[in-house]
Amino acid sequence: MADPGQTPDGTPPAPSGRSRPTALVTGVGRTIGIGAGIASELAASGWDIAFTFWTGYDERMNWGVEAGATDTIAQALTARGAAVAAIEADLTDPTAPAAVYDEAERQLGPVTALVMCHCESVDSGLLDTTVESFDRHFAVNARATWLLIREHGRRFRGRPGDGRIIALTSDHTVGNLPYGASKGALDRITLAAAHELAHLGISSNVINPGPVDTGWMTAAGRADCIRQTPLGRLGTPQDTANLVSFLCSPQGQWINGQLLFSNGGFS
Repeated sequence: MADPGQTPDGTPPAPSGRSRPTALVTGVGRTIGIGAGIASELAASGWDIAFTFWTGYDERMNWGVEAGATDTIAQALTARGAAVAAIEADLTDPTAPAAVYDEAERQLGPVTALVMCHCESVDSGLLDTTVESFDRHFAVNARATWLLIREHGRRFRGRPGDGRIIALTSDHTVGNLPYGASKGALDRITLAAAHELAHLGISSNVINPGPVDTGWMTAAGRADCIRQTPLGRLGTPQDTANLVSFLCSPQGQWINGQLLFSNGGFS
């Protein structure tokens, strides 16, 4: 039986006194994004949610900033029973990961699961990628991933076997060099955690969700991806969220150090 002053997984209670574990989900900037879908499913599965967003990224992208997205997402998570902390974070800043953990812990208590959906993704190829763009991609997709994982390993105080690290990746590189190359680095960093953090009882996995249309696809791109998928449709945020929820459950504990494809057979 857990000590009355502790949560069921043995960690100190959150400031609110709630017993739900906390998941930190990065890259939750838009209501139709994969990050928002994952956060919603975890909230429904019994997790409190700290999530990060960065309006500076959305401002640079074709879709722009979704007005009121942060409040809408937070309200939806609250409706699913979660205590919520929304944290704006520029992950090109190497001090941001520690600051994010500080704020998540202040509002919700210790973080049990780290789910990384953040990314920098601006199309360019071998001949037209700028050094600035290359460095920004690696700062967000690789360096920030390492620093977030490092914070998780340093701060995790849960029961061995309860800790989770999950990162989303991509194998797209042609015409998308800095994104694909930095995601490849993300894979190696995240999978290393399955071994280097094993003594803490933290599992670490990577998910490749394949093509998921969250507003960035052209009509031609959408049709092409559907043709390459045996199940005859595109992936959805819910498809990825279902796998994340399983990996974060007690039943998912034995899945560790894996790069998992949740893409309907896309090739």
